[in-house]
Amino acid sequence: MMSRTVSSWILSSARNSIVLQRKGRLYSICIPNRQKIKWKLVFSKRLLYPAASCSLDSVFSLKKAFRHTSTEEEQFSFQLSPSQINDILRAGELSHKILDLNSKNTNSVLRFESNQLASNTPIEDRRSAATCLQTRGMMFGVFDGHAGSACAQAVSERLLHYIAVSLMSRQALEEIELAVECMKPVMPILQLHKHPNDVEYREITSQYFENLRVYWQHLLDLDIEPGFSLEEAMVSAFKRLDSDISLEVQAPQENELMRNLALQVAFSGATACVAHVDGVHLHVANAGDCRAILGVREEDGTWSTLPLTRDHNAFDEFEIRRLKREHPRSEEKTLFVNDRLLGILMPSRAFGDVQLKWSKELQHSVLENSCDAEALNIYQYVPPNYHTPPYLTAEPEVTYHKLRGKDKFLIIASDGLWEMLSNEQVVKLVAGHLTELNEQKPQLAFEKPVNLGYMHNLLLKRKNRGIASLDQNIATHLIRHAIGDNEYGEVDQEKLAAMLTLPEDLARMYRDDITVTVVYFNSETIENYYRNNE
Repeated sequence: MMSRTVSSWILSSARNSIVLQRKGRLYSICIPNRQKIKWKLVFSKRLLYPAASCSLDSVFSLKKAFRHTSTEEEQFSFQLSPSQINDILRAGELSHKILDLNSKNTNSVLRFESNQLASNTPIEDRRSAATCLQTRGMMFGVFDGHAGSACAQAVSERLLHYIAVSLMSRQALEEIELAVECMKPVMPILQLHKHPNDVEYREITSQYFENLRVYWQHLLDLDIEPGFSLEEAMVSAFKRLDSDISLEVQAPQENELMRNLALQVAFSGATACVAHVDGVHLHVANAGDCRAILGVREEDGTWSTLPLTRDHNAFDEFEIRRLKREHPRSEEKTLFVNDRLLGILMPSRAFGDVQLKWSKELQHSVLENSCDAEALNIYQYVPPNYHTPPYLTAEPEVTYHKLRGKDKFLIIASDGLWEMLSNEQVVKLVAGHLTELNEQKPQLAFEKPVNLGYMHNLLLKRKNRGIASLDQNIATHLIRHAIGDNEYGEVDQEKLAAMLTLPEDLARMYRDDITVTVVYFNSETIENYYRNNE
């Protein structure tokens, strides 16, 4: 249980830990995390962005009035009112209900809710959600950046488009190519569902489009008909985007701004987990340690968890064996050091991170011909035993699941959530939240005649049952419990306030950026599918 000494305990543990600073990055050796000691690589918060793009410092970050900037400050206050806590937790909320224009309940997705909470400044996580206008399927992605947010930002903007293009028929690809050639408007490929504060690199959008066009021209040259399966499309899209990220930084750029951004994208990294839902068909493509799970309500009313991804890291036996197969036996003992790939990176699959994919000569050549790498926060470091790159891949593992009526929701989240809560805890929280919301909805059958006195009493009952204080967004509810739970699984307000006001140079030691998207399924639509296809 959290005591009143929480603030002094946090500060003393931080000031007594060993912190080394080198070339703009922090390496912290001893890091307490939920009563466990973990080795963690803590990246610098300093990263340059295009001058014309909107500032990321304010996007999903804690308000400066609530958050300290350094552990060296003389006065610390961990006091936040409930309304201030809610303001912080709810700043990144996004929710979207699927409109049923035909009133036939044809979409298996009922709604989705999402949220983010920053630990790094600015936040390095990203998310995406979109309806594919060609297949009518919906896509949801969570992207966990490291060594800055540039790679996660680029992948969040581009990957869903690459998947959508991979799924298009040859005729559709020919039509959009003809439109571009004739300089006519191109029909949208995706309908994006975005948060108002989502950032875009508008200065480089044209280059991203040109490289996407090169990709669909490549697909046309393949002359494959009827085209990729969904699994093949997702794998192709992941691999092609990662290849484009690598090639863009090697190619001549029009101006210094685009050159710098390409460098930042390639030399930072991002893991990715993307789900595609089309009717009862659910595909999840994962590269790295984001995670996707299903919440399943069994016939007896109990809830169970169905994992859809594996964490690609040094703790996964399949990944260890895969990397050993891909490299000489002489490197078996050096592939993973201190549970990290080459002693550097926790995930074993990711976009970007060309330091673990390129030869030493290529890295040196690219950085030598660029501007000041240190000013761009690019850390020039070749690990020991770097002999046979690439050591890292962005190729995803794709899982297929045919939705059933008892599959109620899908949760995709960055590892910041899973470090704090288990799969079972997350499903239990979502299920409990659903039950509580349903119980607290006022009955629609009013006494007649309805008068103001009756309505007033109804509102009082609703307020007394606690609906006013309940998170309406389930992603917010999960984040609140992830950082605020005590040993009994209850939110401790003092701990919650302390975790939200941790100084910027300390927050990353206690919690990671957290991004959560929860997708609710339309059970009636799914059950109708089986009734109609028996």
